[in-house]
Amino acid sequence: MKNTFLVLLACLIWATPNTLLAQQSPQLLIDGAMKECRTGRVVQDKMSRVAHFESGRALGEQAVALDDRSAEAHFALFCNLGELMRIDGELSITSVMGFRRMTKELDRTLELAPDHLDAMSAKGTFLVRLPSMLGGDREKGEKLLRYVLQKEPQSVNARLSLAKSYCANGHHSEALSLASEALDLAQAQRQDDFVPEAAKVVAQLRTNAAKAN
Repeated sequence: MKNTFLVLLACLIWATPNTLLAQQSPQLLIDGAMKECRTGRVVQDKMSRVAHFESGRALGEQAVALDDRSAEAHFALFCNLGELMRIDGELSITSVMGFRRMTKELDRTLELAPDHLDAMSAKGTFLVRLPSMLGGDREKGEKLLRYVLQKEPQSVNARLSLAKSYCANGHHSEALSLASEALDLAQAQRQDDFVPEAAKVVAQLRTNAAKAN
């Protein structure tokens, strides 16, 4: 009995990180990473947000290490990397390497799953918001976002991104309509991570529309 215990102990001591990692479930890691990403969006304290996104990043990296061909694993990693980049402001690019890594994970998601609607919505969002020197393309981005809405009318993120793009082009009425629908959907679906942003966008667009009139 004693010898058996010593053998088991030795196995644990000498187990490599990859061996221990392989014992984990990729799907559990993905679910955990996405949960951290959503939770981090909701909390208000900056340090807490960073902690959630860092935890989600670590879980996403483990999921990718276990299954590099999992589109969901790459998207979970992208989600947390993207939110970490936004901590100090909307799309505040503080690190070129960090930005490249984030977009690499998004592109890898779409490479593995070209019909991944959440990834397509994120890609469209980047295209409409980024300057051309960083790969932005408003026309292409809006087209992609409209495609996502055709396939998934309940998409809150696609509606918000399209609303912001329309507003930037002076189409305030259409933008307000889209943002209001996004807020209603987020509340109905209890997407607490999107409700605050949607409410903020609606308020801003109402102000812009009033000024335009």
